[in-house]
Amino acid sequence: MKKTITRRMTLATLSSLALMGAGSTLVQAQTAYPSQPIKFIVPYPAGGTTDVLARMVAQKMQESWQQTVVVENKPGAGGTIGNNLVAKAPADGYTVLFGIVALVQQMTLMKLPYDPIKDFAPISRVAITPAVFAASTTLPVNNLAELIKLVKANPGKYSFGTYGPGTSAHLQGELLNLQTGIDLLHIPYQGAAPLVTAMLGGQLSTAFMDAGSSRQHIPKFKVLGVTGSDRLSWLPNVPTFKEQGLNSFEPMGWVGLLLPGATPKPVVDKFSAETQRILKLPDVREKIEAMGLIPGGETSDSFGKVMKSDADIYARIIRDAKITLN
Repeated sequence: MKKTITRRMTLATLSSLALMGAGSTLVQAQTAYPSQPIKFIVPYPAGGTTDVLARMVAQKMQESWQQTVVVENKPGAGGTIGNNLVAKAPADGYTVLFGIVALVQQMTLMKLPYDPIKDFAPISRVAITPAVFAASTTLPVNNLAELIKLVKANPGKYSFGTYGPGTSAHLQGELLNLQTGIDLLHIPYQGAAPLVTAMLGGQLSTAFMDAGSSRQHIPKFKVLGVTGSDRLSWLPNVPTFKEQGLNSFEPMGWVGLLLPGATPKPVVDKFSAETQRILKLPDVREKIEAMGLIPGGETSDSFGKVMKSDADIYARIIRDAKITLN
């Protein structure tokens, strides 16, 4: 009887020590992190909006944590090369993805070597990127209702440009066609810069453009609508699509930080807290807003909910509008 009791006590003691050890490991992971250089993986070329934001956050984080934070551009395959690199990286908090909303849109558009929801641990959005729907100044319209009437009266004549197939702009354009019964022809470009150039040159009837790349050129277009639930502070007279009776235009683009999915929660939480701190700095917010973007800075859990909600909405749009990348 004494042996049995002693054995039970020993097992209980060992279990308690194991739990204490696990807790100690988590605490150490949180307090010791970071203890080596951190890599920001940007799955797009240098010089773009995502790259600029990554380098800004990297500099602030390096100053605060006294650890080297390097930005590595890994472009290709619509961002999936860089995304996959982080999804398969060691879950130790030292390889970080600077991703965009395309991460969840691609779930329905293509076969991926990773699961955008399960294989990543969201940290926080850095910036939110509203889109504007603009018409050429040569079109005899002043609002969305007039454009719809014009296009319906001239089937097959007008177009909408985007910065690439399968992008937010493409999905938004097809959603507009679907909900209004018009037939704007999709004309994709290889990136935001050539799209804006085409609009300025009068080669397109309309275009969905991200606010960051188009803001400085806005006076040269007729802006008929903006995405999101609220009007943009710098375009107060332009109504949202929701105000104009259209649905599912509320999601906006985003640039966000994500770690590999199995990263310990204390590390995720510490990284998220630091990101939120950086995004509250006046000079950081000023720079983001000057780019035509909205500063982010929510918690890991909140960002995770946004990702899941966006994935569901975009999946429905892709199915309903029968969008493919063929």
